[in-house]
Amino acid sequence: MLIGRTEEIRLLKEAYKSRESEFVAVYGRRRVGKTFLVREVFDYSFTFQHSGIANESMRVQLEAFKRSLISSGDKCCPDIKSWMDAFERLKELIRASKQKKKIVFIDEAAWIDTPKSGFVSALENFWNGWATARKDILLVICASATSWIIKKVFRNRGGLHNRVTYKIPLAPFTLKECELYAKMQGLRLNRYQLLNLYLAMGGVALYWKMLDKRFSAAQNIDLLFFGPKAKLRGEFNELYDSLYKNPEPYKAIINMLGRTSGGLSRQELISKLGVNDNGAFSEKLEELEECGFIICSKDYPKNKRDSIYKLFDNYTIFYFKYIKENENIDGFWTSAANSQGVKAWSGLAFERVCLQHVPQIKKALGIAAVASRQHGWHSDSSRLEKGEHGVQIDLIIDRADNIVNLCEMKWASDEYVIDKKYDEELRHKSDVFCRQTKIKKAVHLTMITTFGVKHNIYFDSIQSQVVLDQLFE
Repeated sequence: MLIGRTEEIRLLKEAYKSRESEFVAVYGRRRVGKTFLVREVFDYSFTFQHSGIANESMRVQLEAFKRSLISSGDKCCPDIKSWMDAFERLKELIRASKQKKKIVFIDEAAWIDTPKSGFVSALENFWNGWATARKDILLVICASATSWIIKKVFRNRGGLHNRVTYKIPLAPFTLKECELYAKMQGLRLNRYQLLNLYLAMGGVALYWKMLDKRFSAAQNIDLLFFGPKAKLRGEFNELYDSLYKNPEPYKAIINMLGRTSGGLSRQELISKLGVNDNGAFSEKLEELEECGFIICSKDYPKNKRDSIYKLFDNYTIFYFKYIKENENIDGFWTSAANSQGVKAWSGLAFERVCLQHVPQIKKALGIAAVASRQHGWHSDSSRLEKGEHGVQIDLIIDRADNIVNLCEMKWASDEYVIDKKYDEELRHKSDVFCRQTKIKKAVHLTMITTFGVKHNIYFDSIQSQVVLDQLFE
């Protein structure tokens, strides 16, 4: 049963109903549910389907392709020596099919494209030289290696240039989708417990599928990530090694960003990594961002040169903070979950979850239909007044209706209390922001919390609030 994915399902069905042949690319990080989506939408009914095999030679890939041809009905398939031959056999299979729309599903295409194999050239020839001359073919390719899709397909300078008719990026589940998935699996967890799971592993479908309904959120995290028998032991290296054919430069960026919660500028990354400032480095940053592993936070209201790169993948951050040094300890998370250190980390992790749910925040504020941009912001230390301390704001919603929301995100196990000291901090943030940016718009202070803000004498210092339940909308 499919959870969410409304727009992705619509696009796949639209491509199927088209009166022309269509070329669809579905891409996203490993274990996010790409294959399941395609199979479910088309009810597992394909003219031909095949999946590449990780870390295997061209010979093995061709043999596997032959077996897929045989499974799909080509009973007399001879040995295949090249990808040109392979796609010729595929043409024969399609010609023999009586299906109205011939769906060809090639999964994990990046693994098929071994060095000097000629796979991409053969795919180009199949699509441009044959499939586009018909009106009854739906070619769907999937790849966890987003970098391969971007380089070899979207940015192809040869025959595949601008040939993909539907680009479908698949993002991790939202909190709401995770809640629906958990209920479908029989998990009886409240939204606070679901949030705690999301802080550690985000919305990666397979991680949620592996949860055991017999256990609490903390116990499930232990089962997945901690102890010698953890279900996802070694996941970090498997994740990045499967996405990139040369993963080390990407892992170096991830490891460097993993050492700081505040993020690093492009120049700081280049300096610390000792790499060249060139197009190749830009591509790696773009690919990591496209996969959702990092985020480029554009400082209000400056340009991209002032951007800060931060880790954005919940599992990766959780790995650096807790799994890496404690993965061999059985029951580590159940013991640590209520410690002060974990509570402090949860506050930072909650801020990231809020940044992953800006559409839900806008809806809660009643501005879903208002054009807006989101930014972070930090004060210019050289422009602070004597005795003033610096300010950082992780989420600013800059609205077209002449209002800016300065969002404060606070995780708590109960109602959040604004005391005198924090009230002064809020006013200070607003004052410094207004003075340094010289903003002409009205500035609204917005609190985003788990269980709301307690009504006391300082409550009226904020203009609006969003609670956890609204992030599940």
